[in-house]
Amino acid sequence: MACFLIPLIIAIITTFLQKRLVKKIDGIRLDILNTLLWGGVSLLAVEHIWHGEITPWPPFLTAMANPVEIPVMITEMVMIGVPMSISVFTVWGAIITLPRIITILTIHRRS
Repeated sequence: MACFLIPLIIAIITTFLQKRLVKKIDGIRLDILNTLLWGGVSLLAVEHIWHGEITPWPPFLTAMANPVEIPVMITEMVMIGVPMSISVFTVWGAIITLPRIITILTIHRRS
């Protein structure tokens, strides 16, 4: 239903941070994080459109048409959207950290 909204909000925030603080945060590679987030959000949005959960007319999310389904939608956002975002951050952290660790180990092995 709306699990992609949490990564979408995070993607908007990190994109804003990347644009505003580009020189100060060069070492943490927000471009990689944004690519992961926007790619995931795009795929999930297409999947939700395909299944008719997103419509081009208000309220846009079919779960919001019936007030009874709003708590279910919020629960899904928390139970699925948050873990998805955490997994994206974990992958991003691994992408950034593993090359540094490999470099350190390679240098340590040579000495």
